[in-house]
Amino acid sequence: MALFHVARYAGPEAAGAEAEAEADGRARALLERLRCRARERQLQKQPPQQEPSEPAEAAQTTQAAGKRRRRPRRTRRRKSGGAQGSPHASPCKRRKADDEDEDAGAESSEEAPAGDSVGAEAAGSPEGQGGPPPEEASGSPAHALVLGGFGRSKAPKVQPFLPAWLAEPSCVGKNVTEGLVSIEDIPEVHPDLRRTLRAQGISSYFPVQAAVIPALLESAANGFLVSRGGYRPSDLCVSAPTGSGKTLAFVIPVVQALLRRAVCQVRALVVLPTKELAQQVSKVFSVYTDATPLRVALVTGQKSLAKEQESLVQDTADGFRCLADIVVATPGRLVDHIEQTPGFSLQHLRFLVIDEADRVIDSMHQSWLPRVVAAAFPSEGTRDPFAVLQRTQPRAVTAASVCCPQMPLQKLLFSATLTQNPEKLQQLGLYRPRLFATGSVHGGPRDPDVDGDGASGGKYTFPAGLTHRYVPCSLRLKPLVVLHLMTEMNLSRVLCFTNSRENSHRLFLLVQAFGGIRVADFSSRYGPGSRKLILKRFQQGKIQFLISTDATARGIDVQGVQLVVNYDAPQYLRTYVHRVGRTARAGKSGQAFTLLLEVQERRFVRMLREGGVPGLERHDVPSELLQPLVPRYREALCQLERAVREERKQKTA
Repeated sequence: MALFHVARYAGPEAAGAEAEAEADGRARALLERLRCRARERQLQKQPPQQEPSEPAEAAQTTQAAGKRRRRPRRTRRRKSGGAQGSPHASPCKRRKADDEDEDAGAESSEEAPAGDSVGAEAAGSPEGQGGPPPEEASGSPAHALVLGGFGRSKAPKVQPFLPAWLAEPSCVGKNVTEGLVSIEDIPEVHPDLRRTLRAQGISSYFPVQAAVIPALLESAANGFLVSRGGYRPSDLCVSAPTGSGKTLAFVIPVVQALLRRAVCQVRALVVLPTKELAQQVSKVFSVYTDATPLRVALVTGQKSLAKEQESLVQDTADGFRCLADIVVATPGRLVDHIEQTPGFSLQHLRFLVIDEADRVIDSMHQSWLPRVVAAAFPSEGTRDPFAVLQRTQPRAVTAASVCCPQMPLQKLLFSATLTQNPEKLQQLGLYRPRLFATGSVHGGPRDPDVDGDGASGGKYTFPAGLTHRYVPCSLRLKPLVVLHLMTEMNLSRVLCFTNSRENSHRLFLLVQAFGGIRVADFSSRYGPGSRKLILKRFQQGKIQFLISTDATARGIDVQGVQLVVNYDAPQYLRTYVHRVGRTARAGKSGQAFTLLLEVQERRFVRMLREGGVPGLERHDVPSELLQPLVPRYREALCQLERAVREERKQKTA
């Protein structure tokens, strides 16, 4: 039987001293009975204590006698008017009884904290010869449930249930400068590939590479037809910080697994969200397949469809002949070739690599993945009855399902902000997935839609050498602060991000008019050829200050970026992670500055702290430091106004 202490609001005062006394006695008697029963249960569980002293017994006897004097009055009331809640009582009496109960509840709640009077009465009961425990000396029991209290309490956050592979990942080190593994310590890598690694100046693997490469090589140890033991290999998901070497973690094992192929077929497909990132990954594949018979094709839409078809298939007298073993593509262009390129087949596909997986998952509304899977698994009517290997749709693993050899399709997901929302990951149709993550895993889906993250307990893991700062400023002073940072810090490669291509272009015109800074802008205003040239000049150091939209925030590896400036604060944590990830790559150091308006500061700081950003610092720029730049800045504003007018005239013309 649970013990409750009822705290009620005091109602109107009862009329007459007799009603007050009766209500007081009734409440005291009820409370005494409840305490006696609770004490009986407690005495049954605990050994008896010492008897109380004589003064306490006298006080108990006196108060108990006082209570016994009040009981006959309640008995006479029952005889005359019936019970309080009796249906036979008159409405007037019932209303009066209700008022008395409210007064009694109020008085009992007021007297409960007194301690001396109520505690002494509880000690005077016959069952309490041993004395009540210290916590029962107060009016309200220590473990009683208080009904009627309206105090605000913060509800505990419910952690969603995660599958075992998400809740218990294979943890790898996040600091790329620590835990390096020599390339000689992983003998599974082919000697030719190790020689290529040394030629590229690589003598050690980063922690992510040292963990993922052996796992992938093990799944293809018996060839690329079946995995070890004839079972289908598990899919892999890798969540690691930017600049931790994720690209090489899938390039090395994929190239080695395909070295023994005899016939050229598309056996590896790498899907990336942007053209620039796809071109970068294609270059890495070309480096490690240069001395092998493997061929790499880039399909991003930078060339015409006919030109890309010539690099994929060849029409011969005996039929179509495949010309690529590894295809690097963007989702939209890949679907175009699946539907429009004759002879382009994915039925021999062994590896499906999805880099920047969280952004590719966001483009699932384009339905590119179901089309890829449908092209990889032929339908019943299109199968060749004379083919030795019959690829079938995945089903339950039984003796019958593994008796015929076939080429499994293994999916590899890589991202710095890989979602842990099981509902989103379910769209990929992963088979017994295995997760490699840096630091500690999050207790739930970190950011289902903004989504959510490391060792600091946040959502994401950041490079160890990255310093995070934010600069509070007003809207009209933001360009001046950027100019001050550029002139004061005197850095050779600075990458600045804006939220729109209009802001990017206008800031470019303003900095160009200010003078003294080699500046360029990078956005969708320019074609693929122009953007490629701009990135090349920035990597060569010919451009000092590159202003960009989020087009360069994903995976672009530009060597030597010393500072990242968020001219427009990112709205989502995931965007911030990829922006600042352009610096402090491969164990180097870097800085990230974010310009914040007053209305943005509180939300932004909270977002970064919840996301696990270590050591976020505030960097104030006094107005005195900006005053020397004001004259040139005003002249630049006048030139900007004229330039904008000329551009508008050209558009209208």
